[in-house]
Amino acid sequence: MSKRDYYEVLGVSKDASKDEIKKAYRKLSKKYHPDINKEADAADKFKEITEAYDNLTDDNKRAHYDQFGHTDPNQGFGGFGGGADFGGGFGFEDIFSSIFGGGTRRRDPNAPRQGADLQYTMNLQFEEAVFGKETDIEIPREEECSTCHGSGAKPGTKPETCSHCGGSGQINVEQNTAFGRIVNRRVCHHCSGTGKFIKNKCSTCGGAGKVKKRKKIHVKIPAGIDDGQQLRVAGQGEPGVNGGPPGDLYVVFHVRSHEFFERDGDDIYCEMPLTFAQAALGDEIEVPTLHGKVKLKIPAGTQTGTNFRLRGKGVPNVRGYGQGDQHIRVRVITPTKLTEKQKQLLREFTEIGGNESPDEQHDNFFSKVKRAFKGE
Repeated sequence: MSKRDYYEVLGVSKDASKDEIKKAYRKLSKKYHPDINKEADAADKFKEITEAYDNLTDDNKRAHYDQFGHTDPNQGFGGFGGGADFGGGFGFEDIFSSIFGGGTRRRDPNAPRQGADLQYTMNLQFEEAVFGKETDIEIPREEECSTCHGSGAKPGTKPETCSHCGGSGQINVEQNTAFGRIVNRRVCHHCSGTGKFIKNKCSTCGGAGKVKKRKKIHVKIPAGIDDGQQLRVAGQGEPGVNGGPPGDLYVVFHVRSHEFFERDGDDIYCEMPLTFAQAALGDEIEVPTLHGKVKLKIPAGTQTGTNFRLRGKGVPNVRGYGQGDQHIRVRVITPTKLTEKQKQLLREFTEIGGNESPDEQHDNFFSKVKRAFKGE
């Protein structure tokens, strides 16, 4: 199945900015994250979304994709690729291979091959993603059998060369067709293409040469990692075959939301309540940040919805490019319990020209702010 257009996957236009791409990715990654969405195709969609995001937020990859799409310019186009070896999809070499069984480059069954990659999903608290951490994880993976050292044969014995294919891992099958007798090359079903036959199998691994174990791995999570991003841990995937290098481990992060703070890229957003008097007369208030409490001066006459910025109080960039800011949106809260004297003063204020319109008070909003101050 051909890949979908990356812009279509994220639902953005081809001239979308990086910020638009990031916002679309965050929305879709939360919707289809396998830990949240239990639909059968959620994992595939999440992988597709992440791939599109990785390519469109990298300037070089995006320029390459905009020019060539999913086609690799070094591999030719479609069926008959460019270049002398017809490297693309299905070329002359494949035709002659299927009809006449000759002239092909056979894969050596004993050649070293890289092991498969693994994926692990890790849940992080909001603060853990912001500041990073080091932790140990356990992953189930195949490892070389310690009894037979990967040969699959019983200790004291060794695999024998397959007598059916002579160790090539392939056999020739003759067929009579309208063109005459042709020869097709097939994988040897006696040795499953390995070129070897194990007469006395290892009792520990049953001849597989590998066993399933839980491997403890130390992971360093960089500060500033965001929801849906992944970390490559080189060499911690499945072991290689025939002495080939191991695959890699990809740790995909799911970051839990915070009750008070919201994150957008490297910036942090929050709301702070103000009393009517603070907004009208001005004040200096304490604001909770991820880095501790700071003072913020509120000018007289501040209105609900006014935004303030604290430079450098956001999230460290995961690639080391500085640090984001914290944005504070103030909300003027209307008191619900007034004494008679307070009511009288407000009536007098109204009579002499006061025309401020109060907002509705939300007790749970104050509770969130209090918890943010306490660091809960």
